[in-house]
Amino acid sequence: MRLPLNLLSLTLSMLPSALAVFADDAYAVDYHHELLGLPQPQTTFFHRPRKEDKASLLYTLSDLGVLGAVHPGTGKVLWRQVLGAENGFLRPVEGENVVASGAGQRVDAWDAMSGKEIWGNVFAGTVKDLEIMESAATDNAPKHILALFEEDGKGVLRKLKGKNGDVAWEYIDHSGDTPLQVSTNVKDVFLVSLHGSAGAYNLKVTTLDPVTGKKITDYTLSTKGDVHAAEDVLLVGANSASPIIAWTDKSKSNLKVNILGKSSSLQTLPLKDADGEIVKVSIHAPELIQSLPHFLVHSHSALSNRADVYHIDLKTGGINKAYSLPKLPGKGAVSVSSQDANVYFTRITEDEAIVVSSASHGILGRWPMKSAKESATYLHGASEVVQKSPDAYSVRSAILTSDEDWILIRNGAVDWTRVEGLSGAVAAEWAEIPASESLAKTLEAEAHSNPLSAYIHRVKRHANDLQYLPAYLQQLPSRFITSLLPGEAASQKPGVLIRDSFGFSKVVIVATQRGHVYGLDSGNQGAVAWSIKAFDIPVGKKWDVKGIWVEPSKGTVTIRGGDGEYVLAEIATGKTVERTMPGSWPTVQSTAVVDSPSGPWLLPIGVDGSPGDIPAEWAPSANLVVQGKDGEVKGLKFQTSGANAVPTVVWIFKPVLGQKIVNIVSRPVHDPVASIGRVLGDRTVLYKYLNPNIVLVTAVSDEASTASFYLLDTVSGDLLYSTSHEGVDTKQPITSALTENFFVYSLWSDVVTTATEFPSSKGYQIVASEMYESDVANDRGPLGVMANASSIEPSDIPNAEPALPHVITQSYLVSEPISHMAVTQTGQGITTRQILCTLANSNAIVGIPRTLLDPRRLVGRDPTPLEAEEGLFRYQPTIDIDPKLVLSHKREVIGIQDVIATPAILESTSLVFAYGIDIFGTRVAPSMAFDILGKGFNKLSLVGTVLALWVGVFILAPMVRKKQINARWQTS
Repeated sequence: MRLPLNLLSLTLSMLPSALAVFADDAYAVDYHHELLGLPQPQTTFFHRPRKEDKASLLYTLSDLGVLGAVHPGTGKVLWRQVLGAENGFLRPVEGENVVASGAGQRVDAWDAMSGKEIWGNVFAGTVKDLEIMESAATDNAPKHILALFEEDGKGVLRKLKGKNGDVAWEYIDHSGDTPLQVSTNVKDVFLVSLHGSAGAYNLKVTTLDPVTGKKITDYTLSTKGDVHAAEDVLLVGANSASPIIAWTDKSKSNLKVNILGKSSSLQTLPLKDADGEIVKVSIHAPELIQSLPHFLVHSHSALSNRADVYHIDLKTGGINKAYSLPKLPGKGAVSVSSQDANVYFTRITEDEAIVVSSASHGILGRWPMKSAKESATYLHGASEVVQKSPDAYSVRSAILTSDEDWILIRNGAVDWTRVEGLSGAVAAEWAEIPASESLAKTLEAEAHSNPLSAYIHRVKRHANDLQYLPAYLQQLPSRFITSLLPGEAASQKPGVLIRDSFGFSKVVIVATQRGHVYGLDSGNQGAVAWSIKAFDIPVGKKWDVKGIWVEPSKGTVTIRGGDGEYVLAEIATGKTVERTMPGSWPTVQSTAVVDSPSGPWLLPIGVDGSPGDIPAEWAPSANLVVQGKDGEVKGLKFQTSGANAVPTVVWIFKPVLGQKIVNIVSRPVHDPVASIGRVLGDRTVLYKYLNPNIVLVTAVSDEASTASFYLLDTVSGDLLYSTSHEGVDTKQPITSALTENFFVYSLWSDVVTTATEFPSSKGYQIVASEMYESDVANDRGPLGVMANASSIEPSDIPNAEPALPHVITQSYLVSEPISHMAVTQTGQGITTRQILCTLANSNAIVGIPRTLLDPRRLVGRDPTPLEAEEGLFRYQPTIDIDPKLVLSHKREVIGIQDVIATPAILESTSLVFAYGIDIFGTRVAPSMAFDILGKGFNKLSLVGTVLALWVGVFILAPMVRKKQINARWQTS
C-alpha cells in the first residue's frame, strides 16, 4: 500500500503542539544577556541587606529605569524591577533590609534581599528627589522617607512613613520656584529650589521642621548667572552632619560652596590645573550622619585629573583644604565610602588603584591596575572599603568604563565584566559570517592564469599552509573526542568567528540607543565578537536607527539614523569603513532595501515620504510603499528623466475619517512557499492566495475605540480585504504579522461571536486569517486559467475588478497582551511556521504553532476521520500558554523591542533573536529536528557497535574461509 504524501505533512504539522524545544536543549542552544542598563553615579552603591551579616550586595538604578541587585562576587543579577521612568532615584536605608526608589509618579520600598515590593505609593507629580531621613534615635522604627515632587509647576515635599509609605506631612512651595533637591541633617530639612528665570537661576534654600514640615526660614544664594539649569548644581549633600550645596563659575576656575542652613557661609574654593582648562568637576561626600564632614573635589582637564580633599569645621562653618592627591594623566574615577565615622576615598586610574582616608593623605592601600581593555577609561563608580587589620585594607569598586562595560575591580584586578552597553538595543539584523576573502581571491587568480604558473602557485600555497599543520594536529584529539561524545562541538574562543556546517553560527548586528554597535556570535552563546562607537549621542537623547542593511557579497553592514547619519562597518571585525555625521544629509523617516540595476542598496526616505530624485542606475525596479507626512500610505514608482529617476505617486490609501495609521507590515524578505495549496482530507486542494505584493495596514481611532485592518496590493493600491473591531483599547499593544497566505494580529477589544456555545466577552485576543484563491476546493479562482497575471490589469476585461482572496478568520482569547509578533523562517519553507509572540507582562517569548491558530478549526464539534487526517481539531476560544511553548523558559526577558528570525542551513531550524533592554537568542525546530541528530544520540555507542562488527568480521573471516575450503575437499 502506497503511503500518502500528505500523511507525512499531517504528521509534521501536528508535531509543534508537543514541544517548543527539546528538554536537553534548554539553556544550551539559547543565550540570555540579563542586563540592567548603564549604572548612574548617584544611584549605585554597596549596601548590607542584613545588618548582622558582613556581606554586601551591589545595587543600581540604571539609565533605562531598571532597578537591580548584583552579587559583587560573581556579577550575576539577583533580582530586577522595571520602574519605567529613566530619571529615577535610589537610596539605601542604612541598617535596614530596605532600598527606596522614586521614579515617575511612584515611590516604592523594596526588600533588599528578594526584590519584593514592601509598599508603593503613587502621587500626582513627578519625583524630583528622594532621601532617607536619618535620626539620632536608637529605636528600631523604620526610617522615614523624604520625597520631593513637582506638581503643576509647584514644589511639593512629602514625608512618607517608612512602615507603609503613608504621608506624615506635606509642604507645598507656592512661590513657583523649580524644585531641585532635598537634604537633611539631624536637626533640619532643607529644600533647595531654582529661583528666578530660566537661564540665570539663583538658589533658594528653605529650612523645614522635620517633625511638622512647617517652614522655619529661607534664604537665597546669588549665583551671578553661573547656574543655567539643574545640571549646573554639582552637589546637594544629603543626610550628612553638614550637608553642602556647590556649583562652579562659568570658567570652572572656582567652586562655590554653601553649608546648608548657613546663609552667610558661601565660600569660594579655587580650582587649578596646569594642563589647560577644566572641563568637568565632581564632588564626592559621605551620606551618613555619623561620618566626618569631609568631601573631595575631583576635577578633570583634557589631559589629566586631580583631587582635593576639604574638611568642614562644624563649630565655625569654615571649609579648609586638608590635602591634595597628585595630578595624574588621563581620566580616572573617584568614589566615596563610609564605615562608622571613617570616610574613605578610592581613586582608580589606568595605572593604579589607591585608597586614602579623608582624615589624612597617607595611602592606606595601593594596587597596580590589571585592566582587561587598555583602550577603556574609567568614568565613575561605587566602592566598598574593608579594613582587614590595623594596617591592611581591601577595596572593591564597581566601575563604568568608556566602552560602556560595568566591571568590578578588586584590589586592582578585574573580577567580572558586564556588557551593559548592550542594553537599550533599538535595531538588529542577522548577517552571515564572511568567508575568507584571501582564499577566494587566490583561487580566482589561479583560475585566470596559465596552467604552469597556476600549478607552481598552488604548490607554493600548499607549502605555505604547512605552517598550520602542527596546530591542526594538536586539535585532532579534541575534535575526535568531541565528535564521539554526546552533544555538540565545543564553542570556539570568544572573538573568533567561525562558520559551522549547520548554519547556527551567524553574526547579529545590534545598534543601541547610545550610539554603540555590537557584533554578537550566535554560535558562541551570543558572545560579543566586536563593538564600535558609531556616534556620540547627547545625554537625554536616543539614537534613532531607521534601518540596518547587510551586504553579504562585500561583508559589510550599513546602519542609517534619523538625522541623516550612517555608518558602514565590516561584519567580521566591526572596523569602520565609512561614516557620515548627523546633519550631513536630510532627515530620514524610514529606509527600504531595494533592488536596482546597480544591485540592492538601502534607500533613505524623507520625512514627507519621498526619497527624492536619485541616479537612474540606482532606481528601484519595483514599486515602493511609503507613509506620507499626514500618515497616508502611498505607492511610488520611479520614472527615468535624464540621468535621474523621479518618484511618482501611483496610488494613495487613507483610512476612514478619524482613524490614524499606526503600523504597516509586509511579508518577510525571506518567505519561501513550499506548497501552493493545502491538501484536504478528501485529497482535494485549497489553493493559497500567494501575492508577494501585499501589506497589512493597521489604523485606529482613539475617539471611537475602533481598530481596522486593511490588506493592500502594493502594485495597484487595491483594497483586497478589510475588517474592523469595536470596543478596542487603543492604549494597549496592537501588533500584527504577515507570512505566506496567513496574517495574524492581536489587540484588546470586545469579542463578538455568533456561536451560542461561546458568548461575547472582552479581553486580549489573537485573530488569525488565511487567504485562498477560492472558497471551493480544486478551484484556482478567476485567475486559474491564466499563466501570468497583473495587479493593474487582472484580466482581459476592461476595468475588471481585482481578484480578491477568500479569507477565513477565527479569533482566540489570550491571558495577557502581546507586545510584538514575528514569524519563524526556514530555508525552503517546508517546516511549519511558528508565531513568535512577546508577552510583556510575563517577560517571556512564546512560539505559538500555526496549527494552533488554524482558522479552519472546527467550531462546536469534533473532527471527522478525514478532517482529523488533515490535522484539524476542535475549536477552543482560549489559547493557554503552555510552558512548553515558552522559548525563554524560566528566564525573564525584559524590555523587548522586537524579535527577528533567520533560517539556518538545516530546514528544520530557525534562529531567533530578541532585543531591547535584554538580549535573548535561541534556535527553534517547529516541526522537530528531523534532519539532525539530537544531543541524546549516543555517538560512542554507534562507533563501538561498528568497531565490534569490524572485529567480529576480522576474527570470523578466516574461520569461514577455512570452513569453505574444508567443505570443498570433503565433497570431492
